[in-house]
Amino acid sequence: MKHALCLAFMMAATPVFADAPERTKPANDKMTLVLDWFINPDHGPVIVADELGYFDDVGLDVNIVPPADPADPPKMAAAGKADLAVSYQPQLHLQVAEGMPLKRVGTLIATPLNCLLVLKDGPVQSIADLRGKKIGYSVAGTEEALLSAILASADMTMGDVELVGVNWSLSPALMSGQVDATIGAYRNFELNQMKLEDVPGRCFYIEEHGVPAYDELIYVANPDTMDPDKVTRFLAATERATQYIVNHPEDSWDVFRATSPELDDELNHMAWADTVARFALRPAALDTARYARFDAFLQKAGLIEATRDVSDLAVVVEGAQ
Repeated sequence: MKHALCLAFMMAATPVFADAPERTKPANDKMTLVLDWFINPDHGPVIVADELGYFDDVGLDVNIVPPADPADPPKMAAAGKADLAVSYQPQLHLQVAEGMPLKRVGTLIATPLNCLLVLKDGPVQSIADLRGKKIGYSVAGTEEALLSAILASADMTMGDVELVGVNWSLSPALMSGQVDATIGAYRNFELNQMKLEDVPGRCFYIEEHGVPAYDELIYVANPDTMDPDKVTRFLAATERATQYIVNHPEDSWDVFRATSPELDDELNHMAWADTVARFALRPAALDTARYARFDAFLQKAGLIEATRDVSDLAVVVEGAQ
């Protein structure tokens, strides 16, 4: 009887919520990120942050957009049509010099990926061996400045080599014998592509041959239209994703490859392994000396008229670092 009375008391004392409205989670803030290229392992932290719910955890709904044209992302960010764009530090210097309203607000890949690619057992075994050889390239301007510095490390000039435009067909042009070397190939992709084709290549790392180190991939935004709070949260989520990738490279690869059948192949797996160590562990952090050195490098190469203060090129978003 005592138990029955207690139960009756508890039932009477329990409030009824049948008519109470359901609590709904506040909607996430929408944000658009335009990539530099189709989705690939270089974008690992962005994709992993999205897949593991890290963006959701900071109240963001990030629309990740591959570009129709690789030249579009910085233009879209400058025009305020995208909150962020993935771009390249060398191009940022030139774009700011041209008056484009852009600043680097974070880093995705914190080392150069570009390299001078040759056949492993081919005629070029040292930089000096490039004399009189054909060198393929994709993008005029910056790549010519990089190549000029590399050649200078062996007391050569651009007049000592022949440049051949090969569009984006860098490794095929090298493997077919159209050129003796290429500049602009990525050490985490083209080198692995050649290995899979059973035509092994070798990279001369540009930062070891006269080119100042730089950030290969960066996040850029228009400083006048960006939302600093959303950028701060975005960088926090991608930093968390980077830590997960570094701690769990194979598990994170499984997360990444599951997003698309086109990504689940041997080339992307090899590229993933070679890219993990190059992701920016602190994407919001800014090395001002690095940006100043590269600006001076471009000015010396004649690609910009004068150097600028680093604050004209890059910022640390308030609260992000």
